[in-house]
Amino acid sequence: MHIDNGLKRFAATTMHDEIVQRLRDWVNETSLPAGAKVPERELCEEFGISRTPMREALKVLAADGLIELLPNRGARIKVLTRAEVADLMDLMAGLEALAGRLACERITDEEFQQIEQLHQEMYANFLRGDRPRYFQCNQAIHEALFSAAGNAALDAMARSLQMRLRRARYTASSDAQGERWREAVREHELILDALRKRDGAAIATVLFAHLRSTRDAILRQIAE
Repeated sequence: MHIDNGLKRFAATTMHDEIVQRLRDWVNETSLPAGAKVPERELCEEFGISRTPMREALKVLAADGLIELLPNRGARIKVLTRAEVADLMDLMAGLEALAGRLACERITDEEFQQIEQLHQEMYANFLRGDRPRYFQCNQAIHEALFSAAGNAALDAMARSLQMRLRRARYTASSDAQGERWREAVREHELILDALRKRDGAAIATVLFAHLRSTRDAILRQIAE
């Protein structure tokens, strides 16, 4: 009996986590603008779930800063102001620079090979003009850098911040003009080269500049 109850709780937790992740992906990739109402009924039908698990998942996303819960009016996609984006991206730039330095000290050959493979996949998607897959590889590279830094507190802080910024970064990536996209790829090549040489100072400089350029690209998409 205790085993059955344990399995039920595990299944419920697993389903909840899956719904939360699917909802995060939807918020990050939907074409609806920031500030738009979350279509709960349509999403329940798409996910094949009732309103109760959907609302529990929405609470998680609200805590993550991805949506806002409106009293008796459902939820809407969180609007980030220009000032909020600038502040958050500057903080992310500092965290990434630190992660790059630590990664140069601690990264294993296996971890470097993983990042190198992700870079190759990202570049192939760039050549194909496949922005969604390019973005996925791009984000995976940055996440792998934080993992290679070997600092759990830094990794946790970065993941929380990345979650709040993911939609803005995805939108900027999708809307970016060709020249900025090419610049981003070149910047990633410099990041990889510095990591290969284990040059902490160089990778910190490149990462900070890369995030600043990404910040500026995002800000160009946000109205004054």
